[in-house]
Order: sequence, then C-alpha cells, then structure tokens
Amino acid sequence: MTILKYVPAALLAAIAVPAAAQEEPPKPITVSGSVTLASDYRLRGVSQTDKEGAIQGGVTVTHESGLYVGTWASNLAGWGTFGGSNMELDLFAGYSTEVSPGVTVDAGLTWYMYPGGLSKTDFAEPYVKVSGALGPANLLVGVAYAPKQEAIGEWYDGGADYATGIPTRPGKKNDNLYIWTDGNVGIPSTPLTLKGHVGFSKGNPGLGPNGTSPAPTGEYMDWLVGADFAVPSTPLTLSVAYVDTNISKRDSAYLQPNFSSTKNGSSIAGSTVVFSLSAAF
Repeated sequence: MTILKYVPAALLAAIAVPAAAQEEPPKPITVSGSVTLASDYRLRGVSQTDKEGAIQGGVTVTHESGLYVGTWASNLAGWGTFGGSNMELDLFAGYSTEVSPGVTVDAGLTWYMYPGGLSKTDFAEPYVKVSGALGPANLLVGVAYAPKQEAIGEWYDGGADYATGIPTRPGKKNDNLYIWTDGNVGIPSTPLTLKGHVGFSKGNPGLGPNGTSPAPTGEYMDWLVGADFAVPSTPLTLSVAYVDTNISKRDSAYLQPNFSSTKNGSSIAGSTVVFSLSAAF
C-alpha cells in the first residue's frame, strides 16, 4: 500500500497566497489523499486483481503532533476467493516523528479488511519505517510483522487441498514478516523521479482459510524499478514500473490453480509492467 502526499502542490499553494496568510500558524490537522487508476494491483509482487486494472484511493488525517489515521481501498479479483470479497479496505494509524535532522521514524498498524468476505479474512500488521535523505536520494527501510492469526494461517497444504473445501489444518495460526527498502531520486530540472523497491516475505508456506497467503511459497523476494512523472501545474502523476518476484513456476506449483490468472493460467507473480495515473490532494 502506498499513500501519496503531493508536496509540490502544497508549495505552490503557499506561494500563491498573500504574505499575511503565509504568516498564519500551520493548521493542527491536515488531510491528504490520492486516487489512482492502475493497470494491475501488485501487493508485494503478487497480483490481487487477476492481472487486470484497479481503481484505488486513500485518505490520511494527520495531527501536528505526528499522530495520523487513514484508510485505503482497492478492488480485487482472482487469487483464491478473498473470503468472497471483491474489495480490500485497509485501516491504519500510527505516529511519525523526526528523530534527528532529516531522519524520520514512523510506527503504526494496518488492519487489512475484506468487506463481504468470510469471518477468517481480516488481519492486523504492525510496522516500523525509517526514512531520510542520502545525498540526492530519499531512502526508506521498513519492517512489518503480523503476529500469529488464523486469517494468515496455513489451513491448506496447497491448491488441491483447498479445492476440496476441507481444511487440512483448520484453525492454524501463522505469522508473517515483511522487510523492504524503497528509494527514489529526482532528475534535476525535470518533473521525473526514478524509484526502486526490494522486499522480502517470510510466513505461511501454504494457503490460508480463504485460499491466499501473504507469503505464498513460505519465503520470497519482490522488486520494482520505475519512474514517476509529475505533470506540471497539476496534482497528477504518471507512473510506470517493472515489477517481479523470484517465485518460480516450480515453487508455486502446489498452489495451483489459485496462483494463476483465471483467464489464461499464467502466473500472477510473474514479471510485468504496471502503468498508473494518480491524482493527489
């Protein structure tokens, strides 16, 4: 999940208002958010929309103290059943503070919800992120750890077991660890920003109660390289990214048919190029 904050728009607004208004103290509460159209929704390298398009949006409310709450949502398709839901709705809250000049620590919790799905679907995942600048680049390192919960437990050894509808390990609880790093650097005198991401997942080596898993092969890596183009004088950003994982056909064979596109049987974790258009406010 990504929550966008459009800093350039805020700077332009500040320049446009009268000097007297600029001297007013900052508001104690600010609201930011975004709406995105994407060619695919890839969560940690795995398609959540059956390799089809997605519409996504989120809102964050931030207090001057550093406390924040927000929500983010996307449509879903394929990849098991998501408990019968066709929507992911994330609720999150946390606290962000600058611990030293240019270095920020952000800690919080995300609650993944699947409205309309079965009861053993939602799960909680606390996270900690540290970000800062290194020369012209902005870097972020994050750790998200979901403690043992039934929704991410290994209820089925594989896709064939899930197809029977009879859990091999009913009620099993598993945890999940995700470690990642993000980086981006702006191209001087242009609206272009280059970006990259590498992540590592370790958790449930099978399928959960609803035929999905945050770490479908037990452990794997995902990565992304791409670019963002901030359309001048607008809140719009055009993005393109190459996304891939190291999950091979052999590694995911026991997850079939869940781990394939329902249209042509291709892997939902294979390499792809994702295009998106975002509007931030």
